[in-house]
Amino acid sequence: MEYYTGKIQETENWKLAGIYADDGKSAANTRKRGDFNAMIRDAEDGKTDMILTKSVSRFARNTVDSLLTIRRLKEKNVAVVFEKEGINTLDGTGEILITILSSLAQEESRNISENTRWGVVRKFEKGKATVNHNKFMGYTKNENGDLVIAPEEAETVRLVFRLYLEGYSAGKIAKYLEEQKIKTATGLEKWHGTVVLKMLRNEKYMGDALLQKTYTVDFMTKKKVMNKGIVPQYYVEDDHEAIIPKDLFYRVQEELARRASVNKSAVTRKKNMKSKYSSGYALTGILPCGECGQDYRRVAWARNGKKKVVWRCSNRLANGTKNCKDSATLEEGALNRAVMEAIRRTACNDGNFASALRQNVIRVIGSYGREQKLDEYDEKIKARQEEMVSLIAENAAISSYTDEFDERYRRIAEEISALKEEQPEARRRKKLADSYNQRMKNVDDFLKQQTCQMPESGNDLVRRLVENIKVVSADKLLIQFQSGIVMEQEIRSD
Repeated sequence: MEYYTGKIQETENWKLAGIYADDGKSAANTRKRGDFNAMIRDAEDGKTDMILTKSVSRFARNTVDSLLTIRRLKEKNVAVVFEKEGINTLDGTGEILITILSSLAQEESRNISENTRWGVVRKFEKGKATVNHNKFMGYTKNENGDLVIAPEEAETVRLVFRLYLEGYSAGKIAKYLEEQKIKTATGLEKWHGTVVLKMLRNEKYMGDALLQKTYTVDFMTKKKVMNKGIVPQYYVEDDHEAIIPKDLFYRVQEELARRASVNKSAVTRKKNMKSKYSSGYALTGILPCGECGQDYRRVAWARNGKKKVVWRCSNRLANGTKNCKDSATLEEGALNRAVMEAIRRTACNDGNFASALRQNVIRVIGSYGREQKLDEYDEKIKARQEEMVSLIAENAAISSYTDEFDERYRRIAEEISALKEEQPEARRRKKLADSYNQRMKNVDDFLKQQTCQMPESGNDLVRRLVENIKVVSADKLLIQFQSGIVMEQEIRSD
């Protein structure tokens, strides 16, 4: 900018019309080059007679863009002068040279793109993840460029996973986040169900990283598409600190698959239409028929002029008694009371239930209570270093180099190196250990508050505690809890 300002001011009969510079923008195409497009508009509006540019590659690396733009300017009698190549586009031979040089510039752009991609792929092969943390909820980067947890955003991530396992759909989670005035990773107030689903499926939240999920198909358009086996992918385990424990993440993946299977139920296949998972009812998808195994569905049933809500086997609803002859029809009120009674009875009367649930939560959270302390590593490293100094001093005193000295020195050096390599992993696990006691206290507080004080109904509670409920008959259920406990429960009508 300084060079061209001085040159134009020093040249007689020249007047500076303006300097147009796109700082840091790709020259592969002109669509996103604001100053370039402003320069062309000003030239076409008669504000410019001649455009000076350093070289063809600075003007545009796209041959088509270069030629079309130059021809538009020639129609307005505006010259483009490329100083490095010594070309004036208003000269007779200008366009031929521009075609050749633009092609070379485009090839240069291709080489730059391929070299950049080569470097990225080499990083992938070494297991180094590339993440735009500004658009990634839950993480930021430290001074070394490593992913670290952003505590406030991480709570939002944990909330999303918890709500999903409690039966919320992705759409309802998005609505809940909006109601709570929680913003997206990019600062928006509007949440979408698709964003929530991407979060639930993102392996980075359990500390792993799948690299090269997308790839660029055209270096000119920069268009990216999903990688469906066209180029290699790389999976890195324990790449960074996890927000969601692995067990919990896998449970969410199982629940995603289970809800997706709702679309393939016998009822929907027969009607040739898709069914959508409903999070409005706690028992949806966890109430299988004891006779045929198909899920029960909630339906409004009219008899003798009276309407009531019941749950019936979806197979029998679709096919009558052809494939499921003896499945029971359950009145919703009696069914809900039976489930809640089982939860109250088990939690209050069976001390093993609370213990099993607590142990289950410990397993999911991860037991870090007995982790080695970080200062123990510092003490061990210091001791080995002192041992090495003593060894060197001892050897210097006798002024003799022996194989024994070499072996002892090598052993101590290897021990120090191993301790230093273990220390970062210990630091990561120590952070998890720091929150262990508080998290388990929260679990105990929850159990104390809930035990023997269960509400009459509650979708969240059922989703938290119950794995599935098999309908054995019209008056008997077989309930399996998340903790592993299985019990029979009687269904009693009013």
